[in-house]
Amino acid sequence: MSWLLAFPFLLPTLAALLTFLARERARLARVLSVGSCGLLLLVSLAIFALVESEGVLAAQMGGWPAPFGITLVADRLSAVMLLVAAVVGLTVAVFALSDIDPLHEQLGFYSYFQLLLAGVCGSFVTGDLFNLYVWFEVMLIASFALLVLGGERIQLDGGIKYVAMNLVSTLLMLTAIGLLYGLTGTLNMAQLHLALSEVDNPLALDLLAVLFICAFGIKAAIFPLFFWLPASYHAPPVAVTAVFAGLLTKVGVYALIRTFTLIFPAGDGLAHDILLGAALLTMLTGVLGAAAHYEFRKILAFHIVSQIGFLILGLALHSPLALAGAVFYMVHNIVAKTNLFLISGTAQRLTGSFELAEIGGLYRASPLLAALFFIAAFSLAGFPPLSGFWAKFLLIKASLDQAAYWVAGVALITGALTLFSMSKIWAEAFWKDHPANACAGLATLSGADRLQRLLPVVLLALITVALGFAPEPFIDFSLAAAAQLLDPGAYLAAVLTPPAD
Repeated sequence: MSWLLAFPFLLPTLAALLTFLARERARLARVLSVGSCGLLLLVSLAIFALVESEGVLAAQMGGWPAPFGITLVADRLSAVMLLVAAVVGLTVAVFALSDIDPLHEQLGFYSYFQLLLAGVCGSFVTGDLFNLYVWFEVMLIASFALLVLGGERIQLDGGIKYVAMNLVSTLLMLTAIGLLYGLTGTLNMAQLHLALSEVDNPLALDLLAVLFICAFGIKAAIFPLFFWLPASYHAPPVAVTAVFAGLLTKVGVYALIRTFTLIFPAGDGLAHDILLGAALLTMLTGVLGAAAHYEFRKILAFHIVSQIGFLILGLALHSPLALAGAVFYMVHNIVAKTNLFLISGTAQRLTGSFELAEIGGLYRASPLLAALFFIAAFSLAGFPPLSGFWAKFLLIKASLDQAAYWVAGVALITGALTLFSMSKIWAEAFWKDHPANACAGLATLSGADRLQRLLPVVLLALITVALGFAPEPFIDFSLAAAAQLLDPGAYLAAVLTPPAD
């Protein structure tokens, strides 16, 4: 059944082609987009179930054995990332039916959206660094097109900053890949694990590790490489920002986790000191930026940066519990952050603005939307017993287990400031009355709009509640995924063992 591993990127690639051909027929393009995302979810569920029942899956494209051919691999981390990416893809595709206007549809929104999903899913299943670079470039092309689609001034300004920093990341990544190949003669991740263990050149290994931190750190938006994110994420339509917020930076974090558990597996040294410092500074700078802003999307954009710090913290601490916390936190954050951006889009549709000073009255206008915001926002802040509480609990406990009390203190301060930002949005957008001079009043949603906007939000909120009120199964899964990352024997065997005749 290993051939299933190609489907997560083949399905959206085919959908990108079909929706491009159907871009003049909006209804058909919408059906193709939502249908493809539904199929992607089914395939991701199948892969997740197979990984749980059979262990690590690997496929060699074209029958070429590793490390000579293209390898596709799915372990627990890959499987859960595919699954949550498919959930985000489907919910955003449904939300886009109401959010994306006819001009963006004609310009090819659905094609670029599907191409972005192909790049994300391809990154999660690839087993070699060069193909990881290829999928990153697919994501860059698709995300830049989505960012500037429509050609408004604010979009072009954000797009230039976005693409400039990502081109720097590309150059750093190619440089690191070239040096690594020159040192080992391979780019297969499993083979690199074995080859680098025999390299007796600590300086070269530290240099390569730092290059990969910089390359993937730009894509993950870690300190001090994050400034492109809040400068660009408020520019495109909300459906675009939501999928960016949920997936793009998390692919960068995934690449860091994969690199520094499989290729550079040591849990100490220069690279992990850099990661720990970057994690703490990312948490603090992101949350302080959010506290200083009063625009809905900009607050959420800075919180993307802040939450990335928690994910990198789990990698930097490099214990089983810390990595389990990073896995749990990744899934929780993707769901909650995507949901918050979708809610911000509906709030803007109802009130006419993203500026907190110009909106209000949402609690009375839509109690359901207010309840859904409360779930996502206070989960992000780590409010018990929602999913964010358990994710932060695992990371803070891992910090305390290593006697890193100041690390736990920074995490707690960041959580408190996150609660402040979320309370600010609640008080301004939901609780206070709508200002009479801002606009004529609250708009209303048609039946179709209400369904297309609220159904995805309800689904994501239910996932957040489920992870919070019944965390044990997913904590167990996260611990198993962390054990697999720290002991890659099953991964190496699946990739490097020739198939039986």
